[in-house]
Amino acid sequence: MAFKQKAVKVREFKIAQKKVLGGFAGAAADALTLFEKFEQKLEQYEGDITRATVELAKDWRMDKMLRHLDAMLVVMSDKNSFIIAGDGNVIEPDGQVVAIGSGGGFAQAAALALISKTKLYDSKLNAEQIAKNSLEIAADLCIYTNDSISVLEIK
Repeated sequence: MAFKQKAVKVREFKIAQKKVLGGFAGAAADALTLFEKFEQKLEQYEGDITRATVELAKDWRMDKMLRHLDAMLVVMSDKNSFIIAGDGNVIEPDGQVVAIGSGGGFAQAAALALISKTKLYDSKLNAEQIAKNSLEIAADLCIYTNDSISVLEIK
């Protein structure tokens, strides 16, 4: 029996006229707690995603309750993207594709291949199609990744 087949692991935040997206890997209850804390930080720092991310990571590492939460977050705006881990790490990825979780490596590799193919053959795959297709590939390869896909976009 599978318990998380339909779990929605992405969320949209609208703070200070800015749109920020977040996704998670790991325990859903833990991640939702962290999303609430992240949203509070976004409000506190008036939509400054960089500052909110760093402050969340500091709290996550130092707070006795938070430090036991088992999840990873990825947050992004139209200008920045970050991976936040419970050990205090904040990673700003170099590339245009960000992935976390058990199937993250598969999804990232598939997305990069699809982007390369799109450029090479001048095809018409948009970002949403690339995301969906790469997640479908990851679901075929990783036993922990399901094919119930939710995609949010920053317009």
